[in-house]
Amino acid sequence: MRKSALFWFGLIVTALVAVGLVVLSSASEANAVRLHDDPYFFIKRQFTYLAIGIAVATATALFDYRRWRDSEFLTWGLFAVVLAMLVAVFGFKAVNGSHRWIVLGPIRVQPSELAKMTTVILLAMWLDKAGWRVELFRRGALLPAILVGIIAMPVLLEPDFGSVMVIGAVGFLMMFVSGTRLLHMLPFVLCGAGVLAFKVLTNANRVARLFDESKQYQVNMALAAIGNSNVWGVGLGESMQKHLYLPEAHTDFVFAVGAEELGIVFSIGVVLLFVAFFALSVYIARHAIDRFGRFLVIGMAFIIFFQAMFNIGVVCKALPTKGMALPFFSYGGTNLLSAFFAVGTILSVGIRSYWDGKHATMRKVFVR
Repeated sequence: MRKSALFWFGLIVTALVAVGLVVLSSASEANAVRLHDDPYFFIKRQFTYLAIGIAVATATALFDYRRWRDSEFLTWGLFAVVLAMLVAVFGFKAVNGSHRWIVLGPIRVQPSELAKMTTVILLAMWLDKAGWRVELFRRGALLPAILVGIIAMPVLLEPDFGSVMVIGAVGFLMMFVSGTRLLHMLPFVLCGAGVLAFKVLTNANRVARLFDESKQYQVNMALAAIGNSNVWGVGLGESMQKHLYLPEAHTDFVFAVGAEELGIVFSIGVVLLFVAFFALSVYIARHAIDRFGRFLVIGMAFIIFFQAMFNIGVVCKALPTKGMALPFFSYGGTNLLSAFFAVGTILSVGIRSYWDGKHATMRKVFVR
């Protein structure tokens, strides 16, 4: 493990956060004035989440990731707490027809974001302990699929199809990377896809959002914003679409405002930053000192990369409209804290792999 890889990884995350704050400060202005009579309302709160997120990333990086594997009580305890939170959301008032939030005064928590990270930790522990037995149907496919299903089911009932899709995708990837046979996974992939398709196709509103052009207002406004830009954009703060034409300008469609104001340079630059983020994560995973660390890094990095690419695909109308935050850019505390937790976990694996390699080199020198 090279120290430079950790440096560049941290630099890329810093760049994503910095650009995200700049774009959000502009994208959130109109909605902040309309809803709170304060143009800086959302960006001020985002800075608060950022401070907490940095603390979370630091604590997670210092935390020895191997404790998740070595202390099963810790991992299963996390699983139980998150599962309880996923069930608890149904005791709170629905927002836009969905039960996604636990609201305790000024504190709002979205458990589905925590469920994604829990899925990675739980599967990494299970698949690592399974060892070669991942090639067996029961240990490598059936039981991991049941664990994923237990987490995904309450999220599906909220309903939050975007999070279910992320949980299912990261579960499939981690099982594949661990050595689970594709033939063993196929029944569960088909079952999951079938359930999602049934839930979507039996709801007229969701079908309309997929196939009815008149119901795709937000994505059409996003395309208008992107079409209004050029190489350098119309200028920071000069977006027209953010002035109530694009209702979710500061959350799911913040990329469209950034593209309008900062142009193609911004769009390509953001995509390249996320690609570099994932590529460096893969490098860190390949140099991890154990399988468990490798699984953790791949899972955490994939969640962020998948959400970023899906969000951008939706904004560009290349994918069906589905609410999914753009990591480090979209407004929201739970999403940002989850992203920093993932970053901290990746750094935890990378730092310990670096020191292990350094100590191994020193031992060879002394032996000689």
